[in-house]
Amino acid sequence: MSLTFIDTNKLPKKPSTGAGEVTEVLNQALCGAKNVHGSLRWLKSAETFKADAAGKHQLIYLMDGKGSIRLNDKAYDVEQGGGLYLGPTESATIQAASGAALKLFHLVVPQIPK
Repeated sequence: MSLTFIDTNKLPKKPSTGAGEVTEVLNQALCGAKNVHGSLRWLKSAETFKADAAGKHQLIYLMDGKGSIRLNDKAYDVEQGGGLYLGPTESATIQAASGAALKLFHLVVPQIPK
């Protein structure tokens, strides 16, 4: 097995559906990852990202900034170092605080059939 170095600073940012920007940092094309997908997401002040439930496991880690995460109609304030795990039937909405920006790491793994 060979090591793959991925310089995330050189990967292109693209507009994200809804708001913000995104760049894929872990996928089949970059490093042969077949069952996992990772991306970096940037949200500007008051922008939101919705992580929809779709039969997959998700880990969202707040790398920089501050904002709020809405789970089951309850908002939680979060700062750098915060994060959440979403099971296959769970969803969440992440919003950058007013006057702040967020950088998120979003890891997605499909639910493996039994």
